[in-house]
Amino acid sequence: MVNGLALMSEQDVSQVAWIVTLPDHEATENFARKLAEELKPGDLVTLSGGLGAGKTTFARALVRTLANDPELEVPSPTFTLMQVYDSPVCPIVHADFYRLSGGYELVELGWEELTENAIALVEWPERAEDGLNPEHLDIHLDMGPGGRGRVAMLTGTGAFASRLQRIKAFRNLVDRCGWSDATRLPMPSDASVIRSYERLVKPNGETALLMISPPRPVGPPVRRGKPYTTIAKLAETVHAFVAMDKGLRALGFSAPYIYGEDLDTGLLLIEDLGSEPVVDENGPIPERYAEATRLLVKLHSTELPQVLPVSDGIEHEIPPYDLEALLIEVELLADWYVPHIIGTQLSGSARAEFVNLWTEALGEILAGPVTWILRDYHSPNLIWMPEREGLQRVGLIDFQDAVLGSPAYDVASLLQDARVTVPADLELKLIGLYARERKAADPDFDVSGFARAYAIMAAQRATKILGIFARLDRRDGKPHYLKHLPRIETYLTRNLAHPALGKLKVWYETYLPRLIPLEDETPPSS
Repeated sequence: MVNGLALMSEQDVSQVAWIVTLPDHEATENFARKLAEELKPGDLVTLSGGLGAGKTTFARALVRTLANDPELEVPSPTFTLMQVYDSPVCPIVHADFYRLSGGYELVELGWEELTENAIALVEWPERAEDGLNPEHLDIHLDMGPGGRGRVAMLTGTGAFASRLQRIKAFRNLVDRCGWSDATRLPMPSDASVIRSYERLVKPNGETALLMISPPRPVGPPVRRGKPYTTIAKLAETVHAFVAMDKGLRALGFSAPYIYGEDLDTGLLLIEDLGSEPVVDENGPIPERYAEATRLLVKLHSTELPQVLPVSDGIEHEIPPYDLEALLIEVELLADWYVPHIIGTQLSGSARAEFVNLWTEALGEILAGPVTWILRDYHSPNLIWMPEREGLQRVGLIDFQDAVLGSPAYDVASLLQDARVTVPADLELKLIGLYARERKAADPDFDVSGFARAYAIMAAQRATKILGIFARLDRRDGKPHYLKHLPRIETYLTRNLAHPALGKLKVWYETYLPRLIPLEDETPPSS
């Protein structure tokens, strides 16, 4: 199966076509089965082509795959017009509109209601005129050259245009890397709204991960004409992941090996590091957290490049975690967490004071030592790999948003885990481990300076995450993140007790008194 993907015309860039050669009957059925993996409730697929072009063969294989029944009877609905099948995901509506007089008849058939949450497959769609959803996937089948095999032209219209690009890129990627026979299994999503993963399983049990990370849409400008993601230095393409992955692996760390990639569409086929965590039902496993801490010691003790290769002729420059980025993150607390907690926005003067105090506190951070910050170095992104040795037992994922900044940030990210409570005594013990081993590697390492930086960066991160988790609830409809707020509030309270944050502590006491208890009160429960 091959081949071209192109925009239909310069005038209509919302339409994309993919031409696939299908040498025989088996290839036609196989392609239909693979396409079925891409469909979801609400999708419309239209089948066109002359008599004998293979529409019935294609439709039967598609319906059987969706219904998860290889022996299912799938007769042509020429006389009944529509046939409805059950599937594990949603209903399947198979229609043949050859006898339809026009799109107006769809109303009488109850087409819109019947297909609202179904996958609809329509033969002879032209008989419905303009009564069908314009955003759909059309598959035009024709006989191949010399009557051998078939040629399918897939055309994606509207939202289906970008989906078709990704489908084609995925098929080419797995074919090129030898994973075309793998079964695809969805994986739980994280807090990202644009990135997702699937586990691919070969018949022999070998596994890999498909990382789906399309270019990040440009958001509305929020400050000086720039969107939030640009200011906060969040990765806008998959290039950053590829560059950091290669950089970490070059240092001997266990980042996933990349089997294949499609940089334009944001698809990566990567090594499956497994799923054994660094935590258990009781929380952090101290030995594993200690090894993760030692990994940071090695990383921060190494002279690191600021520019990394992505592919031939393409480089990624790791951005600085500058004042603008640090401030727009802490302001998430004012934007989302404060309204969540007290029901109103801060006054202009209170917000200005908040920003000014954080600007002052972050000054010494920006003047301090700089290293790679992986940025999400915490338990959900650390995989324990007991079959390996030393630091390679710590598997690393989710580092595409890496920046250049204070080494204290990732230490705080690990030891004040937003999703798992790290006991204060374990946190203190591992801070000591980090400081001792850094000092052993570099006698000039400033332990007291690191302690100040740790308190500041931990408070910055906790402040940011309170805003992010409130935003995930209010904006993105993910209320389960709210259960972590008490833990993060506890961390923040602990950080604000450091003298380096004395002025900020007064601000939080004034405007968010529930965060800072009186001396005879107990801190918020973790």
